[in-house]
Amino acid sequence: MDKWLWFARVTKSRTLAQKLASGGHVRVNRDKIDSASKAIRLGDVLTITLDRRVLVLEVAGFGTRRGPAPEAALLYKDLTPPPAPAEQGARPQRVAARDPGSGRPTKRDRRRMDAFTEEPADGFLDGLRPGRDDPE
Repeated sequence: MDKWLWFARVTKSRTLAQKLASGGHVRVNRDKIDSASKAIRLGDVLTITLDRRVLVLEVAGFGTRRGPAPEAALLYKDLTPPPAPAEQGARPQRVAARDPGSGRPTKRDRRRMDAFTEEPADGFLDGLRPGRDDPE
């Protein structure tokens, strides 16, 4: 198991693959495994829980070495479901964009960006000094 995870480039090192498998973060055909030396076969479905995502991979082959990414992609078929759509009614994040190559923002620029991205409240511009720091 740990060699296959490493060959398929799921983890960066074989030690991390061993910890992932023996830590209970890998399921083979819905059965949780507790050993890094678990044998897998073609067609087995692996469910791997990583930090911020869950991978569902079907074993499509076995490698003899840890090769480049295109070679590693031949070892599995990705069955991971697409991410859930954003919640209905959730407001998109406001982002203050700057011109590329305009350099590091000044303190005045940062205040303007903060005023732009913060949630509007009663008197949210009160902290800015009139005349000098007025947003344009």
